[in-house]
Amino acid sequence: MSVRPLTGVIRPYAWGSHSVLADLQGRPSPTEAPEAELWLGAHPGDPSTVDGVSLPSLIADNPKAHLGEQVVAEFGPRLPFLLKLLAAAAPLSLQAHPSLDYAREAWARQEADASLPKNYTDANHKPEMLVAITPFEALCGFRDPTAAAADLEAFTIESLAPVIAALRAGDLATAVKTLLSWPEDDREPLVDAVVAAGTSELATDLAGFYPGDPGVLVALLLNHVRLQPGEAIWMPAGNLHAYLKGAGVELMAASDNVLRGGLTPKRVDVPELLQVLRFEVLDDPILHATEVAPGVLTWPVPVPDFALYRIDVDGTRPPTEIPAEGPRIILATAGDLFLGQSIDGTPIELTSGNAAYAPADAGKLKIAGTGQAFIATVP
Repeated sequence: MSVRPLTGVIRPYAWGSHSVLADLQGRPSPTEAPEAELWLGAHPGDPSTVDGVSLPSLIADNPKAHLGEQVVAEFGPRLPFLLKLLAAAAPLSLQAHPSLDYAREAWARQEADASLPKNYTDANHKPEMLVAITPFEALCGFRDPTAAAADLEAFTIESLAPVIAALRAGDLATAVKTLLSWPEDDREPLVDAVVAAGTSELATDLAGFYPGDPGVLVALLLNHVRLQPGEAIWMPAGNLHAYLKGAGVELMAASDNVLRGGLTPKRVDVPELLQVLRFEVLDDPILHATEVAPGVLTWPVPVPDFALYRIDVDGTRPPTEIPAEGPRIILATAGDLFLGQSIDGTPIELTSGNAAYAPADAGKLKIAGTGQAFIATVP
């Protein structure tokens, strides 16, 4: 089989940008509707297409040729990852994702009992990573609770005393549960008082988007991360996080299981979120890159579902070999690149914002031209 162009689907979530994805792809901007995520993969929620054929259908016709025997043996006849190009102009929800074991159990319970809330779309976990392609802001993992307690104490709001006490005792679970379970009638006055205190720019910004949402306070318990292009963050199961603004390449296990706790108009299920959260301090939220060859970076993560590489291609050097041989999705984020061979023997040209799909039996691939590309694959 050969390398072929891959057409993804853009999701128009309200928090998306009206310009980033269009500008990256060379389309007119601003766009009429927001463009939040470009999905590249075989997830049934919005599968990509190859020559007008859905990628899941293509894989189903010959799983071993597309995925390789090892991937089929471990994950079944499905692509185990989903690649996204994300552009946030406004904050996303406070959220976390379940572990694989918990997702399987919760999905089975939900399928067996029609009265249960529909929190899960599948039986899979959803660990994910994001590499910034513009300056990017996010909340990722709990920070030192004593530092968070000092920030909340600076508001001089008497009703926050139990939360502050829990934080000083290192009890993140009680602090988070107390805030997310705050009495409905008292939420708006609490958030208004926090904003009026004027000591937290983050709280003021979030309250502007989500007035009266106790997630504004929970956000202050998390690491506020500011990434430069090429820097990354890693969100394993149970990691509480939220993207704030910027563009990045996001890679995850092929699932859409999301438990939300606030900062969203979507459904929130605090008790279920508390079941999956890991209440542990994340000292260093930055996922550090490893150079595996000249111009080739990867960000190692401890899951078997996916691996991500970034290749910076310089037209003055020989073509660069892509260090992966399984199913691959290649996304160009800058320049004009040439990849492998198409059905008629000519290289596939990839311009910024466009993608290609390479099945496992396409073998080793090289990339040439000038620019930058991200490659999603299975380790």
